[in-house]
Amino acid sequence: MACSSEGGGEPLSPAARLFHSPSFNCYVIAIIGCKTSINPQVIRDGLCQTILKHPRFTSKLVKKGRKTRWTETTIDLDNHIIVPQIDSKIDFPDRFVEDYISNFTKTPLDISKPLWELHLLNIKTSNAESIGIFRIHHSLGDGTSLISLLIAATRKTSDPNALPTVPTTRKRDDSNVHNCSIIVSFWLSILWGLRLIWNTIVDVLLLVLTILFFKDTHTPLKGAHGVELNTKRFVYLMVSMDDIKLVKAEMKTTINDVLLGLTQAGLARYLNREYGVKNANDGAAMSKSGIPKNIRLRASILVNIRASPGIQ
Repeated sequence: MACSSEGGGEPLSPAARLFHSPSFNCYVIAIIGCKTSINPQVIRDGLCQTILKHPRFTSKLVKKGRKTRWTETTIDLDNHIIVPQIDSKIDFPDRFVEDYISNFTKTPLDISKPLWELHLLNIKTSNAESIGIFRIHHSLGDGTSLISLLIAATRKTSDPNALPTVPTTRKRDDSNVHNCSIIVSFWLSILWGLRLIWNTIVDVLLLVLTILFFKDTHTPLKGAHGVELNTKRFVYLMVSMDDIKLVKAEMKTTINDVLLGLTQAGLARYLNREYGVKNANDGAAMSKSGIPKNIRLRASILVNIRASPGIQ
């Protein structure tokens, strides 16, 4: 089954070129659990009416000289929707899904076709009756845009023809600000600007000093040379969205902040456990926290600074 599309080429954005660099070749992998078995034909028909109307999902990379452009092409869904033959009575289905996703790290996507795949696994796991796995090159979009596209491809259960309702972000109440005098507002603006300049200078200096003089501490998280070529395994934990929203409301922060805090806490517990085992094997005295002091860890976090009302 094919969906045709026509159109001229479009140059890659700076971010898309970055995601295609050899040292930064990134993919987005989304795992979707379903309550029923998946009908591949229904998925094919639905994609043609929704996601495939977006030009990025019907465009391939064409290199002309030094420049690479997105060029729309006729797409064959059989090359993008993969339905493997799986024994429904397989032992350890959760482990099978983990191994299946881990194999993605061994092979890149074929750049001669649009850079996405959808794998449909009709296998019952501990959390779902069937599994859908999206594999999308990060140059097609960031997390916010891909989630927006996925939401736009769904419909309400109460009205199959209606788009889902996305909540809008509440605007901050600035009534108290307008009540301040002009002089107070002026001095507050000056102080805010000075603080911004000072924080920027400090952050830049710390970044330069870290790059030049400070190296990451050797920890169980730090891989050896060539670790990027090894097969990766995606280990995940199911977390209730209601619990995340509760923490978000109590802390007056965003869902992204809560998830980042969960990740940091998980890494801290992992290091504490690994160093605790090492200390026990070495006969060292166990402390309340097994993590060494003055440990240095660097991480790259991509932050979307564009306004995205309703999707946080």
